Amino acid sequence: MSEIIVVSTNYVPGHRVKEVKGAIWGITVRSRGIGGNLMAGIRSLAGGEIKEYVVMLNDARNLAMDRLKEEAQKVGANAVLDMKFDTSDIAQTMTEIVAYGTAAVVEPLSEKGQAVSLS
Repeated sequence: MSEIIVVSTNYVPGHRVKEVKGAIWGITVRSRGIGGNLMAGIRSLAGGEIKEYVVMLNDARNLAMDRLKEEAQKVGANAVLDMKFDTSDIAQTMTEIVAYGTAAVVEPLSEKGQAVSLS
């Protein structure tokens, strides 16, 4: 996969937006197994960070981001602008993680502010 620029802003510094491809997203749904839920439940009694869930959600966000980049590539974009994450619970046992943004084609600017050919 060629490098996809992902930013949480609606521009990429030093680049201009050449073309907007549209809204895209990458999604995953995760659930801890019964063992993970049991361990997390025991840890929650003592208070503090639930490391099993931190690892699961971090992995899920990374997967959603990878899928977002794959979608950008499919539509011919080399950047995702205004990227955000959203999460929601499904049936109290699963978590949906969505990475979304605007797929775009950007090109670097010269020091004089002119577009530089990507070829």
